[in-house]
Amino acid sequence: MAGRDFDKDVYPEPPRRTPADNKQTGLPNPALIASKLFYYSVDLPVTKFRECIDSIQSGKKSVYYHQRFRRVPDLTECEEGDYVCYYEAEMQWRRDYKVDQEIVRVLQERIRACQQREGASAPQNCSKEVQDYDDATKAYMSRYGDLGAYASGRKCLMKQKERMINAQKA
Repeated sequence: MAGRDFDKDVYPEPPRRTPADNKQTGLPNPALIASKLFYYSVDLPVTKFRECIDSIQSGKKSVYYHQRFRRVPDLTECEEGDYVCYYEAEMQWRRDYKVDQEIVRVLQERIRACQQREGASAPQNCSKEVQDYDDATKAYMSRYGDLGAYASGRKCLMKQKERMINAQKA
């Protein structure tokens, strides 16, 4: 009885047989059935279809944020009454306008970063950035300045034409 020298109140003996599960019903779990039904009827087919499409497109990945538009003729090169050409030229002008605005904004940010970095010696050490910004701003204002809120390719062309006529007179 060497193995029986323990306190039964502190360490009770384990039961001799494990009792069977006390199931309340013989029906399967409805949540499990619904989840399996959803997986096999919706999730699995959609996933397989997507994998198939991805494997087909894997050879020709296109980067959506670097879309390249082909250059179209300017308004000066469009035939009279060619409204499709007018529209394409206008859309190209708007894209160019946005790009030029972004260039000026980036140069402005470079000046701010240089001034922040250099501190008191900024006027001396940031002269290249300031010169680039001044050149870009002059070019931007000569092309797009005074066009107003309803700027268009046609207005910009007329402004350029006026500038050329004034240059010839002078």
